[in-house]
Order: sequence, then C-alpha cells, then structure tokens
Amino acid sequence: MDTVATILVSLFCIGYLAIIFEFSIKINKTAVAVCLAVLCWAVFFLQADSIHQAMKHVTSHLSDVSQIIFFLLGAMTIVELIDSHKGFNAILEYMHARSKQKMLCIISFVTFFMSAVLDNLTTTVLMVSILRKLIPKAKDRVLALYMVVIAANAGGAWSPIGDVTTTMLWINGQLSTLSMIQKLIVPSLVCMLIPLGFYWMQLKGNHELPEGGFHKEPIEPGGTAVLLIGMGGLISVPIFKWWTGMPPFMGVMFALSVLWIATDLLHHKYPHRTHLRIPFILTKIDVSSLLFFLGILMSMDVLRAAGILQSIGQWTHTYLKEDVWIAAFLGGISSVLDNMPLVAATMNMYDLARYPMDSHLWMLIAYAAATGGSILSIGSSSGIIVMGLEKVSFFGYVKKASLPALLGFLAGLVTYQLGRLL
Repeated sequence: MDTVATILVSLFCIGYLAIIFEFSIKINKTAVAVCLAVLCWAVFFLQADSIHQAMKHVTSHLSDVSQIIFFLLGAMTIVELIDSHKGFNAILEYMHARSKQKMLCIISFVTFFMSAVLDNLTTTVLMVSILRKLIPKAKDRVLALYMVVIAANAGGAWSPIGDVTTTMLWINGQLSTLSMIQKLIVPSLVCMLIPLGFYWMQLKGNHELPEGGFHKEPIEPGGTAVLLIGMGGLISVPIFKWWTGMPPFMGVMFALSVLWIATDLLHHKYPHRTHLRIPFILTKIDVSSLLFFLGILMSMDVLRAAGILQSIGQWTHTYLKEDVWIAAFLGGISSVLDNMPLVAATMNMYDLARYPMDSHLWMLIAYAAATGGSILSIGSSSGIIVMGLEKVSFFGYVKKASLPALLGFLAGLVTYQLGRLL
C-alpha cells in the first residue's frame, strides 16, 4: 500500500472511531463525518497529478451522493408533511398491538415487504416516523428500530428496486426480476426471522395505548388526501424510474412537487394553516442527518476514487475462490463500508461471459451486499438514517443488534446454499 493510501485509510479509521465514540468524546458525529470527508478529499487532491482530473473524480462522486441526499430530502419532507396532517393516524390503529411481541412482528413484516416495493431508504424514513407515533417513549422503541434496519435491508435484497445494489445488478443485466425473487426471498426472509425471533423472546408485557386511541388527535384538514397522495407518490417512484429512465430522486421530487401544489391549494386561504404547508415543513427537516449522510458517503467515495476499494475487491478475487466465501467476505466488508462501490468493483471484476445472468455469484452478491450492512449501524443507508434521526449510538447497536444481524445473515447464506442442493 502506497503512502497516500495509508494516509487515507488512517484518516478514515480515525474518523470512524470518532463516530463510534461520539458519546465519549462529546463531538457530534455529523461534524466528524463532514470533516473526515473534506480531509480525505484534500489528501486526494494534494497527491493528484492533475487538479482537473481530481475535480472530475469529486464531481462524479458528488453527483451520485447528491442523488441520494435529494432523495432523502424529498422523502423526509413528504413523510413529515403527512405526519403534520396527522395522516398516519388513519393507519396506526391497524398497526398497533398491545402485545410487545405482536407489534414487533407487525413492524418487521410491514418493513420487510414495504422495502421491496419502495426501497430501504424510503421505508426506513417512513417507519421511523410511524414508530414515533406507535411507541412514543424512545427507550421502548429501540429494539423496533433495530428490526427496522434489519428488515429494510433484508426486504431490499430480493427485489430489483429494494436496494441500490440490487438495482445496479438488475440494470446492468446480472440479475433478472423473476429469478431474483424466486431465489432470494426465502434467504432474505430467514435473514429477518432470526433476529426477530431473538428479540421476540426478550420482549414481555404490553404497550400502553394512548388514552382515546390514536384518533385522540383529529386528522388535520386534507389529511387523508395528503396521506393518499404522499404514499401514492412514494410507491410510484420505482414505476416512474422504470417508465422514464430518470434516477429515483427525480420521482421523489415530482411527488413532493405534486404535494406542494395540492397543499397550497388546500390551505392558502387559511392563515392559521401555515404549519401545514411545505415552507414550514422544511424548517422541521433534520438537516444534521443529511449532512452526516453526505459526510459518510463522500468519505467512502474517496477510498473508491483512490482505488482502495478496488484493491479489496481484487484481493477477494485472488484469495477467495468459492462464490459463498466471496459473498460472506463482501457481506462483512459491507458492514463497514458502503456496499455500492464494493458491488461496482465486483461487477467490473467478474464479466457476464464467465458468470452469466442469474448465476449463483450474482445472487449471492445481491444478498450479501444488501443484508451484510445490517451487522453494524454504519454499514447501510438504513442504519445511518436511524443513527441520525433517532440518535442511536454505534455501541448501542453493536451490543443489541450486531450478533442477531450476523446470525441472520449467515442463516440466510446457509438457506441459499441448501436451496441450491435441493
């Protein structure tokens, strides 16, 4: 490893540790993530032979990251708008259960299947908002939040639109829709059920139902319409992408613009409804979470630009011969690093002539990259969102969620391998 690579890896490790020990060093993880991104790219620019070439790298990666940031901004605004209209009150009664065990099961299965239809990013934002209503006390919803991360990632693994990596493999011709669903839905379900069973045995007793139920707060004027338009807009994002070919964030922004027009028409005559209009809603968006996401992704992208992630992929190709070991290694690395550049690297290493569409290698990569990120909170978009929105600590996640997520990940791999033998 050359000097520049050593410096970049060292900076990344120091920043990663600072994020892990956020509560000990009393420095916000968003500040660390943004600082880390700037420092890593500064090192990359200083060693570059051409500033113009370095600018092309940073512009290219910023383009990819910005799409995710705008996607999140749009999705968070839509969810917050629905919540401000008390739109979720119409469905919370159906999701609520007095039994803690039963509610955890409902939350897990809803997240799992919703993630396959929407995607794990949108689903996580939506489920966090719903959980705040279902379980008002933060300490009581921690296990449910962990299951949202695990279930969202597992649900995204068997759908071509459920995770950015499965979408990449689908668009580039490595996987077909029907085969992916047939071969990966059972391993993905097992990956979710193992942690769910682990937590199910720990939970006892009942949740308290708020006095008067969830309809104690009446739905705001136009709340049902906003719920239907908002949910319809989110669900239509994959269809919009398929129909137009435009990236998902454009679909979310279109849905947001439709809602913006609708709420302006609904509320512009009533000065006391200012809190139900988009300009006010935007002031409630957690910008800190978006900046944390920006910092983390840009930090990882500089490792890709410097060829470090590609080197990891090449090492995998050289020393790990079996498909299942490659997948297991990729899953482990995905718990630390962003899975998108790792999958991109593997796509460049293994050609379709040797590994044709729907071969076992591509199936395993799709499963491992999507679900391996659940092992650590920083390993997936869902985990990072939960860390940002709910202030979940890294060590809290490691203590309560890493082992169940790892066992679920391995159980899913075994399930897939058994499926090959049958």
